[in-house]
Amino acid sequence: MALEVRLCGVRGSCPAPGHRFADIGGNTSSVAISVDGATPRLLLDAGTGVTRVSEMLDGEPFDGTLVLTHLHWDHVQGLPFFKSADRPGAATHLLLPEQGDAEEVLERAVSPPHFPITPHGLQGKWSFDGLTEGGHSVEGVDLKAIDVAHKGGRTFGIRVQAPDTGSITYMPDHAPMAYGKGNNGVGALHDAALELASGADVLIHDGQFTHEELALATEYGHATIEYAIELAEAAGVGRLVITHHSPARTDPEVAALIERYASGQESISFATEGDSFEA
Repeated sequence: MALEVRLCGVRGSCPAPGHRFADIGGNTSSVAISVDGATPRLLLDAGTGVTRVSEMLDGEPFDGTLVLTHLHWDHVQGLPFFKSADRPGAATHLLLPEQGDAEEVLERAVSPPHFPITPHGLQGKWSFDGLTEGGHSVEGVDLKAIDVAHKGGRTFGIRVQAPDTGSITYMPDHAPMAYGKGNNGVGALHDAALELASGADVLIHDGQFTHEELALATEYGHATIEYAIELAEAAGVGRLVITHHSPARTDPEVAALIERYASGQESISFATEGDSFEA
């Protein structure tokens, strides 16, 4: 059983529109996962990138599960605009980190006066549940959720494992600085992050900042690229994909980071909107 991953949104914090960001993409966090070439039934996060999933469905309504790693704006702001889920005939099971009644928690971000409707106003069939830490069976794959450090609310790192082969770890927001200094001076390797990433075929990890921007990374609860590389090496992952790019990072600036960190490194890449790969 092969997992196919499509990166639908790779920016952090807020969308980055305009020609200076067109090559890397300006949509915020969202990942679509398919099994054995089928249409995607498992989505991770609902930033503005989730709207791209509608293109992948060829006009058909979405029928599957949407897992939110946490509830910051850049991971939910695409939810009311995901047309394939907001239509008759669609059926979406939305899971978010357990912290009380799931629909009520989501309504704090999606409701007047912040937005015209609540999640209850979305078309199609919707169900909302809290996701507990641990292992779950979701859309025919094994999904493990573990709390990871990130400033401003409960946040999960996610590992998706196919029954036979193929594993993907997704940690778009992670704040290792909370655990002190590591060998590279940018944060000790977090036990939960190591557990989630251990031996994964692909690790999709927060790299919004560089070591020179450590003060900002600490302030906003994010990792540095250096940390992500050290984690990938320690966990023995097959491929590291740096994501959650700063909305201020233009295409030439990301290209410079690729040259700095990934030149000649087949096991390291920087996420580009629309990228797809198998695990």
